[in-house]
Amino acid sequence: MSKVRVAVVGCGSISKHRHIPEYAAHENVELVAFVDPIIERAELYAAKHGGKAFADFETMLAEIKPDAVSVCTPNALHAPMSIAAAKAGAHVLVEKPMAVTDEEAEAMIEAAKQNGVHLMVGQNQRFMPPHVKAKQVLKSGILGKVLTFRTSFGHPGPDGWSVDGANSWFFRKQEAIMGAMGDLGVHKSDLMRWMLDDEVSEVAGFVGTLDKKGTEVDDNASCLLRMKSGAIGTLVASWTYYKGEDNSTILWCENGVMKIGTHPDDQVIVELRNGTVEKHKVGAISTNDKQETSGVINAFLESILTNTTPAVSGEDGRASLKVILCAFESQETGKFISVN
Repeated sequence: MSKVRVAVVGCGSISKHRHIPEYAAHENVELVAFVDPIIERAELYAAKHGGKAFADFETMLAEIKPDAVSVCTPNALHAPMSIAAAKAGAHVLVEKPMAVTDEEAEAMIEAAKQNGVHLMVGQNQRFMPPHVKAKQVLKSGILGKVLTFRTSFGHPGPDGWSVDGANSWFFRKQEAIMGAMGDLGVHKSDLMRWMLDDEVSEVAGFVGTLDKKGTEVDDNASCLLRMKSGAIGTLVASWTYYKGEDNSTILWCENGVMKIGTHPDDQVIVELRNGTVEKHKVGAISTNDKQETSGVINAFLESILTNTTPAVSGEDGRASLKVILCAFESQETGKFISVN
C-alpha cells in the first residue's frame, strides 16, 4: 500500500504534541511538508522527519500536492485553508473549532463533497478511553435515561500551553475570534452530543473575559443546555482554573449516576440506586501536562485508507460549533437561543 503523503500546516503546540508525533508513529504515513509563517519552526520538523519546510501554505499545496493536510492554525484560518486544501484534492483534518461561523463550516463541508475528499474535525474527547467507556455504559441501558448533567473543561489557559505563551494568537481576537469557548467549550458540546446520541435544542450562556489581561476573547463561559431528548445540564469552559485542569462530566440518570474524570484512578464510576458501585480503570484523559495518544490521527488515516466516513465528520463539527455560536448569541441578546 502506498503511503499517505501528509502536510502539517501550523507548527505550534497541537502539532508538536499530537499531530506530528502521531503521524510519525503511523506506518502508512510519509510526512512530506511542514508549513509555518515562522519558517524556523517548520524547518525544525522537516529536519527531524523529512519533507520540506514552507512559510506559505498556497505554495506548499501547489508544489507538494499532498494526499492529506492537518490544519493546525489560528481559528480564523481554519475554513479558508481547509477549503483550499480540499480544492487541491487533499483530505483535510482540521483542528477545532472547525470554523468561526456556521456559513464557513457549511462551505468546508461543501468543498470536501465537491472535491471527493474526506473532512474530519479534531474533536479528540470522543476518543479518550473514559469517554468511550462511559458511552458503552450508557448504551448498555443500566443507567436508564439521562435526566441531567454537568460537564466542564478548564485549565490555566493557553499562556501556559501555547508555544508563544501570553503572546499567543489565542488571545488575539482577529485570529482567534473566540477564546475558551472555541478552545474548550466546543470539545464539550461535541462530547455531550456524541455521548448522549442527542442534539442540543436550546442554549443559554454567560460568556465573558474575567481575568486574562489585554485580550478581548472570552476566558470563561457557563452555559445551560437543553437536549432534544429533554435532558438539561450545564457546560462550563474556563481558562482561569489556575490550580489545575478539570475535564469532568457527571450524568444523573433514572437508575443512578455516572462520574467521568472526577477521580484520578477510577476514571469512570457508576453508582446505581440499588446500591451497587462499579469503578472502571480505563486509562486517563489527556491533559496539557500529560499527553496521551489522541486517537484523532489514527481515525483520520483509517478513513483515508479504507475510504470510509471520518469518525468526526464535517457535519459533526458543524453541529458542535453551532452550540458554541448560540452561547455567544445568548450572551449578546440575553435570551435563550434555539439551535436549529
